Amino acid sequence: MKKETNYTFDNVRVVMVNTTEPGNIGAAARAMKNMSLSRLYLVNPQGYPSATATARASGADDVLSNAVVCASLEESLQGVHLVIGASARQRNIKWRQMDVVDACSEIQKTIMVESQKVAVIFGTERAGLTNEELDLCQIFMTIPGNPNYFSLNVASAIQVFAYQNYVYNTTTEFEKNANKLASFDELESFYAHLAQVLEHIEYFEDKRPKALLMRRLRRFFIRAVPEKEEVAIFRGILRNIKPFKKP
Repeated sequence: MKKETNYTFDNVRVVMVNTTEPGNIGAAARAMKNMSLSRLYLVNPQGYPSATATARASGADDVLSNAVVCASLEESLQGVHLVIGASARQRNIKWRQMDVVDACSEIQKTIMVESQKVAVIFGTERAGLTNEELDLCQIFMTIPGNPNYFSLNVASAIQVFAYQNYVYNTTTEFEKNANKLASFDELESFYAHLAQVLEHIEYFEDKRPKALLMRRLRRFFIRAVPEKEEVAIFRGILRNIKPFKKP
């Protein structure tokens, strides 16, 4: 069996977006600690901090006390190299989709490169993640279940993911890859630069609206899993067309 190492767990963060029930945050912390995860990020949580969350954590108080509260999803993803969005709903536009098993395989391949980090995002209890939030993700993760009845609580979904992630950390060996992936920050800056260049050459029009086209271009680059050096090459090409001005 592969020896458990701290960095493989510490480089995986769980992000909960707009959680409305503090008890779910506590239950998620408990689920995470059971499976050696400790990096919890909360985006605009309602009614938190909360005694209910602490009670539901059932001893995982350290995960709660160290949770990072963020004002936006983008803030919670700073420094991340692979972003995975969890959702049970099917969407009209298809992202790169994997079940939880394959997604955990991708996570382990990513964090085998030293200092690379992964974020797994879980949306609201009622609606999950929005399309705009999924636009920030490279992988759309689903948890298979009964097609006639599938109503998985967000904390339960985190438990399923945390367990599978633990299994891969402790039993699976991956060959190390020296090529670093482009980080979330680098990709977002690249997308902003690309949008500016397309506006500069007047590519957007009624038949090619900016929002739809940029979403499709994101999907294209997501499938390619661009490395840091590859994004740098594209940025160099774009700078020769139009220098980048930060939004």
